[in-house]
Amino acid sequence: MQRKSGGDSERLRVPPPYFKKRVASGRGAMEQPNVTHDGEAALTPVFWVAIIVTGVATGLLGAGLMALLQYVEKLAFSYHGGSYQNAVAATSDLHRVTSLVLAGVVGAVGWFLVRRYFKHEKSEIDDALWNGDGELGFRRSLATSIVSEVVIGMGASIGREAAPKLMGGVSGSVVSHWLHLTPAQKRLLVACGGGAGLAAVYNVPLGGAIFTAEVLLGSFALPTVLTALACSLIATFTGWLFLSDRATYSDIVTYHYSGSIMAWSLVAGVVIGFLAVGYVRLIGLMSAHRARGTTILWAMPSTFAVVGVLGIWYPQLFGNGKDMAHQAFIGVTSTGLLFALFALKPLVTAATLGSGAAGGVFTPFVATGAAVGGFLGMVWLHFWPGSPVGAFALIGAAAMIGATMQAPLAGLVLVMELTHNGFDIIIPMMTATTIATIIGRQVDGYSIYSARLPRQDE
Repeated sequence: MQRKSGGDSERLRVPPPYFKKRVASGRGAMEQPNVTHDGEAALTPVFWVAIIVTGVATGLLGAGLMALLQYVEKLAFSYHGGSYQNAVAATSDLHRVTSLVLAGVVGAVGWFLVRRYFKHEKSEIDDALWNGDGELGFRRSLATSIVSEVVIGMGASIGREAAPKLMGGVSGSVVSHWLHLTPAQKRLLVACGGGAGLAAVYNVPLGGAIFTAEVLLGSFALPTVLTALACSLIATFTGWLFLSDRATYSDIVTYHYSGSIMAWSLVAGVVIGFLAVGYVRLIGLMSAHRARGTTILWAMPSTFAVVGVLGIWYPQLFGNGKDMAHQAFIGVTSTGLLFALFALKPLVTAATLGSGAAGGVFTPFVATGAAVGGFLGMVWLHFWPGSPVGAFALIGAAAMIGATMQAPLAGLVLVMELTHNGFDIIIPMMTATTIATIIGRQVDGYSIYSARLPRQDE
């Protein structure tokens, strides 16, 4: 209930304010839309305790999953830091193919058993939030996350963020039961945990909070923003105890605004918008027809073998694409390679998901956007030379993520936090991201998350 003037609308706020008397104008605080009330999820003292516990648990689980990923990377490719892509490239052709085939076998057996014995538990955080009360099964989610990080460490072309995002959500689900929270409070807590998982492993506290609000909940009301910020902050700070506090993509020089970059962003936004629609549809198609039941036992090793063969020529396709994006951001790559990578990376990621794998798509599409931006930028430089390729890649990554997630604010903030860069080119970055997202919304409307939702009868 809201009153514009007079009466006692201040006393109807939830929670009630400590100061009962109005300001001198006599107007009510409830006239500002984002501070009216908590909604169904009351931010009680117990709920704030739940936020703290969820944030700490999410940070610890995220660190544990990253430790597992790094251990598997060492076993598979003797990777001890630096460039994962170079570690893969240093191995023989047979080693690369064998590693991915083994990853396919491990993933196929692991996910087959998980889906068979924990089939009544939920492990899709997006579906649980958008079509339920946020309830997630701990056993299935944990097993799914472990298998996911193992196969990524062995070279599978999917993102590492899905597991910590899921386990952050599970933390919220478990804590909500311990503290006897209401269904609405549980849903908010699970969403905050999901965004905090992303924040902790990529060191993007602000991006994780915006991801919670814009993608998982679709609300920037003050109670949502406050709890999302707090949970992401706590999870990121906890992660710092074990993970790096540096930018995920480091050593990128500061790129500056130019008329060439601005003009390019207008064109690139259109191109990336239509590419994003195609990529999202591809993800949706492969997710809907992914291998199920015993089919996964041969489909996944076979698909991974094909990716392994492609990796003989393009080791950048192994893993989540982090090094692929980094090379584009610093501008040390060729036009032909960028074209091949932005054509192949979405295909192998979609094929990996279609084989029955469970993993993220965020980082692969950051890499794809960087490759698209870098390629289009190199073409542009033939007509209007003088701008650094890395600037085009940075803008391309933001536009691709904003359009494919249908979350332009999250796309912009995440890319800037991931790189600690982009402030000087924020206007062309916003331009390309806005155009690409509008095209994605108008032409199709699906995102890389909504397109992956399981069938209603599953």
